[in-house]
Amino acid sequence: MTKKEIIWRYVLTQALDEKRLIFTQKDIAKLFNISTSTVFNALRVPRKLGAIEVTGRFFRLVDKEKLLILWATMRNIQKDVQYSTYVAEEPKKIEGCMPADCIFGAFSSYRLKYQDAPADYDQIYVYSNNLDEMKKRFPPVVGKKSTKNLFILKPDPYLSAFGSFTPDVQTFVDLWNIQKWYSKDYLDALKKKMNL
Repeated sequence: MTKKEIIWRYVLTQALDEKRLIFTQKDIAKLFNISTSTVFNALRVPRKLGAIEVTGRFFRLVDKEKLLILWATMRNIQKDVQYSTYVAEEPKKIEGCMPADCIFGAFSSYRLKYQDAPADYDQIYVYSNNLDEMKKRFPPVVGKKSTKNLFILKPDPYLSAFGSFTPDVQTFVDLWNIQKWYSKDYLDALKKKMNL
């Protein structure tokens, strides 16, 4: 994920989970060890869209859904895929074989976090830095043309702070970028969970 996306995720999770709507560029720059100009640039488009309002000393998130949709349309989940393969098992069984340090995303994140599945799914998305272990557990399929159903994505340095599942805002954004018919069922259910 880009630094801009990390900033957007932070602002959105703070707004939705902590009900915090006011931030300073300086505090965010310090938190992520980046320049204030990087934060300023991350706020440029949301400001033009009216998702945030900038004043002299701080900025305020005024439209959570607008910022979430902006992030969803800017996100390119394929850029984060570092490995993919086909695993001839049911999704729940694949999820059960994951190493303890992986972070579930997309459909798995929603199902495991909320103990609910709005629709059946056949693709697993997880974030992991342990690529060697993933390849050992789920080797590449050789000589067989099967549709890939397991995608290992590279996590950003701050993702692990959210625990075993991507935060709802990132789950939403990732689902938005997955071209499966059942993605919409998960997006609709997640919007209700986030009160959007």
